[in-house]
Amino acid sequence: MQFDVYLNGDLAKDVSLNGAYVFGQSSVPVRADLAADGGQITITRGIPGACGLTLLWQAGDAGQFLLSTTRLPDRAKPYNLNVELARAQLMRISRKREDWGLFDYKAASDINEEFHAVRARFINSLKAEEPSKAASIADETLAQAVTLGEKIALFHAEIFLSRRRNSNLAAARTGFGCTADLLSTTEQYQTKLREAFDFISIPLSWKHLEPKEHQYRYEEVDAWMNWAVRTRKPIHASPLLSFDPADIPDWLYIWEHDYDALRDMVYEHIQTVVRRYINQVRVWTVPCGIHAQNSFNMNFEQIMELTRTSCLQVKQMAPDSQVLIDLALPWGEYYARNQRTIPPMLYADMAVQSGVKFDAFGLRIHMGVPIDGHYVRDLMQISSLLDEFVKFSKNVHVTACQVPSDMSPDAWDRWAGKKPVPDAGQWHAPWSERLQAEWLQAFYRIAISKPFVNTICWRDLADYEGHYMPHGGLCRGDMKPKLAYRELRNFKSFLASSAPPISGRRRKHLK
Repeated sequence: MQFDVYLNGDLAKDVSLNGAYVFGQSSVPVRADLAADGGQITITRGIPGACGLTLLWQAGDAGQFLLSTTRLPDRAKPYNLNVELARAQLMRISRKREDWGLFDYKAASDINEEFHAVRARFINSLKAEEPSKAASIADETLAQAVTLGEKIALFHAEIFLSRRRNSNLAAARTGFGCTADLLSTTEQYQTKLREAFDFISIPLSWKHLEPKEHQYRYEEVDAWMNWAVRTRKPIHASPLLSFDPADIPDWLYIWEHDYDALRDMVYEHIQTVVRRYINQVRVWTVPCGIHAQNSFNMNFEQIMELTRTSCLQVKQMAPDSQVLIDLALPWGEYYARNQRTIPPMLYADMAVQSGVKFDAFGLRIHMGVPIDGHYVRDLMQISSLLDEFVKFSKNVHVTACQVPSDMSPDAWDRWAGKKPVPDAGQWHAPWSERLQAEWLQAFYRIAISKPFVNTICWRDLADYEGHYMPHGGLCRGDMKPKLAYRELRNFKSFLASSAPPISGRRRKHLK
């Protein structure tokens, strides 16, 4: 399969394949070789059949996002990538208009009229005789369609957010938290946490807790547990089981080829940690991302067995606590690179269908770093991803979310030496403190409008040395609050109050 790529009316001289991957049925990524040369992308696969392409694409002033074509059959003639991206975006909008029942709302008449206008413009691209002309019209259509998709996502969120507030669900079941930095214990840091958040997520990295086999170090975790108890902040502990290289103690790799021994080590570790903190922790994130980060090269059955046994173990030891299965990298791009992993929605479905004892799903959404799972997506894609969990009849906790407030490298970057931050795409404009605040408000509105979403946890409070994402904190390194910190506190007040009119800035966004 081939795609012709046009830029400003001519075949593109340089085509970036940053973050690009091929997907098949049910949007599951598939293994394929991608090559770009002479304004053309070539896809080579071992298995024939309809497939689609996802890649980082500039959608005019709307921003630069990972966008997808529809699934297309193989053919000798190249497809026009610009046209296919616009076609796919309009198909997604059409599907969500139906799923969300937007035809039933009089207030949606302007949005529906705008959709018809954008669709008519796309039809003009199909009528164009010259491929370059069709691509130019499609580019304009795509920019308008991405903006329209975000408007629709926000419109839908406003309706259901209002319903949730009026039914008191927001006050009764919604909580906003932040992940504590174990090494940051200054009074200023803890004051910011206490003032802005309903609960604290305390990291339980195996590598930090047990750097040497059978030699645990609890000092930092104990200090945060005690602080949270004193300040009456509910505690979420995460993760008990993660095979992210940052969480794996070096000595554990000894058992890399001995699954039975590894399983016993996991069982012993979980038992030790849960027994120590059973009286403090309200929510346990047990397996986190083991479907995506298969550092020990386990097979499908072994991954599912660890999921089942670890959740059951915690449920038996702490029956009054909630047990979460955490989905890292929920878009699933990693599966196109490593077939020893499991696509996120298949993993979630298997956990439900096989009777794993757990209470809710966790979900991690990071955007702004050019690695799999962290490229920028638009708001409609985020809303659609959350909707995927309706079929599981399980609550969802957003266990971590984050976007940067600046595009430049910072003093501490765990991805230093890799692709620069701008290569991850952008939401409307280059990331800034104001844009980070606007994204936070939009994301929180969309997430909390879903009745099955219970909590949202921001990843980093401050841009300290150990932060996860460059410039991703709600405060600067000197603990001065960014606009996003104030936006979060304002949104909490908004949920707790009777429904006021939409803010001027948000009204402008909706228009």
